[in-house]
Amino acid sequence: MALTPDDVVTKQFQHVRFKDGFDPDEVDDFLDEVVLEWRKALDENAELKAKLAAYESGEKAAPVAEVPAAPAPVAAAAPVAEGAPANATAGIIELAQRLHDEHVAEGKAQRDQLVADAKAQASKILADVEQKQREETARLERERNVLEGKIAELHDFERNYRSQLRGYIEGQLRDLDEKGVSGSDSGQ
Repeated sequence: MALTPDDVVTKQFQHVRFKDGFDPDEVDDFLDEVVLEWRKALDENAELKAKLAAYESGEKAAPVAEVPAAPAPVAAAAPVAEGAPANATAGIIELAQRLHDEHVAEGKAQRDQLVADAKAQASKILADVEQKQREETARLERERNVLEGKIAELHDFERNYRSQLRGYIEGQLRDLDEKGVSGSDSGQ
């Protein structure tokens, strides 16, 4: 005997007294959910049978967009296709292959787009880094030139200072020599 959704709805369970059991309200709520899902599956199965019959009779096939891409409907259609003629099965396989090819092509296009975006972003980052490197190199070059100028000034200052110091010390030594010579002349 095939079980139908109505069998599930009308099924009565015996109540057990003084023993552990399930809450009848919970069981009823769950069975209501089962019935709803079961009816949806049966409606979908009937719709797929109608589409298959239309396809087999040579009527205009439904557009690809109307064919559900989810795995569950394809699995539901498989038992129907087993009893169908070989050409109908081949048509379903061809349709599935076409869908597969479209999904693969879409995946490849997305992959290519992601790779292109990543390359563009990498190029932009590289260009930004190169620009920052050029700016930093120019700044450091200017700073080096300023420091070299200061070093040259300090060398000039040192040279002048040594020259002046040498001149001063030599002048002092001459003065001492002159005072020493004039003091020895007056002391004799």
